[in-house]
Amino acid sequence: MNFHEYQAKQLFADYGIAVPAGRVARTPEEAVDAAKAIGGDFWVVKAQIHAGGRGKAGGVKLAKTLDSVREYAQGMLGQKMATYQTAGVELPIDSVLVTQATDIAKELYLSVLVDRSTQSITFIASSEGGMDIEQVAAETPEKIQTLNVNYIQGLQAYQCRDLGFALGLTAKQVNQLTKIMLGLFKLFNEKDLALVELNPLAILTDGNLAVLDGKVDSDDNAAFRHPDLVAMRDIRQEDETEVKASQHDLNYVTMDGNIGCMVNGAGLAMATMDVIQLEGGSPANFLDVGGGATRERVTEAFKLILSSDDVKAIFVNIFGGIVRCDMIAEGIIAAVKEVDVKVPVVVRLEGTNVDAGKELLKNSGLAITPADDINDGARKAVAAAKAA
Repeated sequence: MNFHEYQAKQLFADYGIAVPAGRVARTPEEAVDAAKAIGGDFWVVKAQIHAGGRGKAGGVKLAKTLDSVREYAQGMLGQKMATYQTAGVELPIDSVLVTQATDIAKELYLSVLVDRSTQSITFIASSEGGMDIEQVAAETPEKIQTLNVNYIQGLQAYQCRDLGFALGLTAKQVNQLTKIMLGLFKLFNEKDLALVELNPLAILTDGNLAVLDGKVDSDDNAAFRHPDLVAMRDIRQEDETEVKASQHDLNYVTMDGNIGCMVNGAGLAMATMDVIQLEGGSPANFLDVGGGATRERVTEAFKLILSSDDVKAIFVNIFGGIVRCDMIAEGIIAAVKEVDVKVPVVVRLEGTNVDAGKELLKNSGLAITPADDINDGARKAVAAAKAA
């Protein structure tokens, strides 16, 4: 689950990480009131969407008067914004964050994530932060510092100090960085997060470090342990179909192809999409109905796939391990009838009771094309989509 910047900063503050004063506003008048409450002479008005790159898209404005605060907030609220991170999708701006303007001497980068290759929580830092951090990583990787944390020992203060000096910080700044990193490590573990990103982590003109922007992603698998985080979810920032899928415990990701995929198991789903690509087709979605697929879930899966007008064919690729193939076949037949599927459906079944499952599909009287294996199914699905 993703979080807005103002929510991320609240989590930082809860763990003793200092952030500039700021308030969220949902109307221009609230934005002006926020600026008055914060005080000072200058403010930054920031559009709140689940994406980075807002500055380049016009979503971060420096206001030197209260009238400017009102003007910028009014220009953002109720609008939609796309950045280089949204893949062309425009996200609604329902709120803005009004925060203190600060004088920046240098921008740094700091993030925390799970590195599966080392099976550890890892800090990534750079002395060159800001909007072009991806370019820094691509062109000057030697400016990227990495710290893998031992899962038994945990993060040690000396490791934070070593990283700070490697970034060229002063002793005072190294102490501040150590406090920030220890707080982030505790937050990351206690809230079961998947990613924390501070960009920029700035050195101000007075020499102090300040967290000026933050991104937080949590692990959905741990959501049941954190109702406080679930309460922060903003479904208007998410794909509508993906939201519906989550309500039925389906793992769904919208893509831009025309072949709908229904598969049980994430690994098999990835392989299915790969094979479709190899056969010259393009998947319309990633959809994992899970190992315990039921008739109801299969029906909902068909509804989700067919909610897109771009879908010209459906490839159902099921391995019956936990659930029997004949039960899956019954679910497919019932779903095709209930949803009144008009596009070609190709089905590949393998596993427990596979012969019984294939027999049910064959005798269903429906326009369901059987496939012998994953490659045969992909070829038939691609051909059906092209014919349509």
